[in-house]
Amino acid sequence: MTIEFLHPPGPGEARPFSRVVKAGGMVYVSGASAPHDPARGLHRGATPAEEVRNALTYIAGLLEEAGSGLDRVVQVTMLISDRADYAACNAEYVTFFPNGLPARHTALFGVPTEARVGFACIALAAEQ
Repeated sequence: MTIEFLHPPGPGEARPFSRVVKAGGMVYVSGASAPHDPARGLHRGATPAEEVRNALTYIAGLLEEAGSGLDRVVQVTMLISDRADYAACNAEYVTFFPNGLPARHTALFGVPTEARVGFACIALAAEQ
């Protein structure tokens, strides 16, 4: 079985993991929050819903690059930093999966960023 690592970390990078791995007909996307780089005009979002939208749009791009898409996601992990954001995050989240909601688990998290929400997922790779 071939394992393909997309966006592996560079030497000395603070995040020692690949952003995406393809193996066995599956695509695994590491946890990611909405991109944030004010110098390039990228902001996570002013609200939890905007952060969900921006994070899932980013993940959709990673999946597309790996030959998959949100419509092929079978499992999602949603990480939130504040229980109070749960309903707002869910309201935006469901709009990204109009054809059926993948299996999901949600957990509170704390990382050394100001992100309020992050996602990881597993998807089917494109059919060959």
